[in-house]
Amino acid sequence: SLSDLLTPWETIKRRLKLAAEGDFVIILYNPKSKARTFQLEEAIDMISSSRGAHTPVGIVKNGTREGEDIKIATLKELPVHYDFIDMSTILIIGNSTTFVSNNKMITPRGYNVRI
Repeated sequence: SLSDLLTPWETIKRRLKLAAEGDFVIILYNPKSKARTFQLEEAIDMISSSRGAHTPVGIVKNGTREGEDIKIATLKELPVHYDFIDMSTILIIGNSTTFVSNNKMITPRGYNVRI
């Protein structure tokens, strides 16, 4: 969560930085509220410094509810969608192996067969 009501923003930033550097797929919920907007931009800037500009990002608003809306963008394109993002949105930020196929984000598990 990008909400700093219960967790200090510095702690959230440290966790995000480590997750991005570790090449984890990152899920952000509560990414932005009317009163809390700078955290999303700062978080995406931080993640972008460890990921390529073309890293896929799933934007899911009202997931599994009436009015569900799903978009796929890249980290570079994400700022265009900032007005769409609110408290009912989750962001799924891919890792270095995530790709888009048939309008779906896919992150291979990467198991190698060894004999």
